[in-house]
Amino acid sequence: MQPDPTDTVTARLALVRARIAQAAREAGRDPASVRLIAVSKTFGPEDITPAIAAGQRLFGENRVQESAAKWPALREACPDLDLHLIGPLQTNKVREALALFDVIHTLDRPSLAAALAKELRREGAPRAPRLLVQVNTGEEPQKAGVTPQEADAFLAACRVEHGLAIEGLMCIPPADEPAAPHFALLAKIARRNGLETLSMGMSGDYETAIALGATYVRVGSAIFGGR
Repeated sequence: MQPDPTDTVTARLALVRARIAQAAREAGRDPASVRLIAVSKTFGPEDITPAIAAGQRLFGENRVQESAAKWPALREACPDLDLHLIGPLQTNKVREALALFDVIHTLDRPSLAAALAKELRREGAPRAPRLLVQVNTGEEPQKAGVTPQEADAFLAACRVEHGLAIEGLMCIPPADEPAAPHFALLAKIARRNGLETLSMGMSGDYETAIALGATYVRVGSAIFGGR
C-alpha cells in the first residue's frame, strides 16, 4: 500500500497553518499575529526535520533533558530556530534551561522566579529567555501554575522583587471543561497587567484560543501524529 501523501508532517503542518490563518481572519485579526509552536516532545529529529524544511521555526518541548539530547544538532543545522519550554521546570535545571530555550512558558512559583533571577544575575550567564507565567485557570490541584487570584501579586513579585521581565501568560484548561472561559479569563488577567502575549490553545482547541486572543498556539498531535 502506498503511503497517504496527505498524512505526513509536512501536509499536516500546512493544514494547521491554514486553519490558524482562517481562525484569525474570522476573529478580525491579522494571521501574522498568531505564532504556531510545533510541539515536538517525544519526537526525534527524523520527525522534526520535515517541519523545519517546510519553514517551521518555533518548537515546543516539555523536558530539559530530552531537549538537550536532540536540539543542539538541529540548531547547528538551522540556527534561526526558536525553542520553547512548555513543560514544568525544576529549579535544579534552571541553568541548563537558560542555555537551551528562547522562551519559557512555565514560570509558576516563587522559588522558580528566585532561581531564574539568581542565575540571570550570575556572571557569564547565558542570554535571558523570554518569560511567561503559567496560570492554573481551572485551579486543578494536580496542575502547575499560579491561581487566577494569585496572578496579579505573583506578576508584581516577579517584576519588582526579582527584576524579571515577564512577556505574557500561559494556561492549559481542564480537559473536561469548555476551554473558552479559561482563555477569556487568561486574556482578562493579561490585560489588567499590561501583557500582550498569550500562550493558549492546543490541537483540540487552538481555533477557539485564537478567537479569544492567543498569540502563541501550541500544536503537537495535529502536526506530528499520536504519541
